[in-house]
Amino acid sequence: MDINIKIGDRIRELRKEKKISQEALANLAEVDRTYMTKVETGKRNVTVKILDKIINALDTDFGTFFNNNEFKK
Repeated sequence: MDINIKIGDRIRELRKEKKISQEALANLAEVDRTYMTKVETGKRNVTVKILDKIINALDTDFGTFFNNNEFKK
């Protein structure tokens, strides 16, 4: 599976666990809502800087974000 899709799926998973909308996450991460949609669907190659903003907006850290079976394959 493509890394962009894995990252997008993980963002969506954590966002839904937090029960926040895509738009709310985009606002918290200070990115455009349409950009967030493309990141979650794997259509955007997210930079480390933007990923850091998204991970912080999800109130987590890189270790927790990547500590997922999808990234251990």
